[in-house]
Amino acid sequence: MTSDLVRIASPALSAQINPFGAELWRLQDGEGRDLLWDGDPAWWAGRAPLLFPIVGCLPDNRYTHAGRTFELPRHGFARRRAFEVVRQQPALARFRLAADAQTREAYPFDFVLEVEFEIQDAELRTTVSIANRGAEPMPATFGFHPAFRWPLPGAGERSDHAITFADEEPGPLRRVDAAGLLGAERMPAPTDGRLLPLRDELFVEDALIFEAPRSRSLRYGGAGGPSLAISWTGLPHLGIWTKPGAPYICIEPWHGMSAQAQAPSALTDRPDLLQLAPGAAEAFSMTVRLD
Repeated sequence: MTSDLVRIASPALSAQINPFGAELWRLQDGEGRDLLWDGDPAWWAGRAPLLFPIVGCLPDNRYTHAGRTFELPRHGFARRRAFEVVRQQPALARFRLAADAQTREAYPFDFVLEVEFEIQDAELRTTVSIANRGAEPMPATFGFHPAFRWPLPGAGERSDHAITFADEEPGPLRRVDAAGLLGAERMPAPTDGRLLPLRDELFVEDALIFEAPRSRSLRYGGAGGPSLAISWTGLPHLGIWTKPGAPYICIEPWHGMSAQAQAPSALTDRPDLLQLAPGAAEAFSMTVRLD
C-alpha cells in the first residue's frame, strides 16, 4: 500500500518515507541515483520495513499471555499499519503508531511506537522509540530491515561488493529453518577477520544471523566508488539477508531474533526480549552515511 510519500533532503542525500509502515521508500544520492532497493515483487516487495513487536517468527505464529492465545505474523504488524505523520520539516519527519483495538487483538499492550528520520549532509539517521503506556510490563522486540542496492550505483560489479565490520566477527552465527524458526546450532561466521565478501551461496539457507556481533558499525560497498557507512545503537543482534541472485542486500540490526522451534509459548519467556516497565521507553537508532 502506498500513501503520500514524505520527502526529506539535503543537497547530498534525499529520502522518501511511506507513512504506511513508516517505511523508508527511497534513498538517493545528490545525483538522483538510488541506493535503496525498489521493492520489485519479482524478488521481494519490501524496501525497509520496521519489525515490531516481534523480529522473525513464532512457532505456528502463536504465543500465550495471561492465559490467552494470540496470533502474530512474521516480523509483527507495524509494517502493515498506517502511521500518523506528527512532524514534517525539510530534513526531518516523525511518525507515530499507537495501540488500538486492532493491535490489541494480536498484542494486548498499550504501546506507542515513534520513528524519526533526519538527514544531515550525506547522512540519514533513523531513531525509533518504543514506549509502554500500560499498567503491566510489556515484552517486545524490534528490528530494522533495510535493503540496499547490490551493486551500489557507481561502485563496480556485484561480485566486488563486501561488508567490512568495525571489529573482527568470527561468530557465532545462527540460521533459521524452513519455518523461519531459529536453529539451535551455532557455527563460525564466513568472515575473514573484519571482511565478509558477499556471494549468493551464503544465503541459500536464508539469513546470516550474528547472535552477538562485536561491531556496532560496518561499511558496505564495492571495489571502488561510493560506499555506505552504517552504524546502530541499542541493537545487539545483526541479520544479513538476500535471496540468491537478488539485486539487494539487507543489513538488519535487531533487538531480538526468531523463536526456536521448541521455545516456550509464553512471549515473556523469550530471553532476547525487551521488558519495558509501565511508563518506560527504549530508543534505538540506525545511521546510513554515503561516503
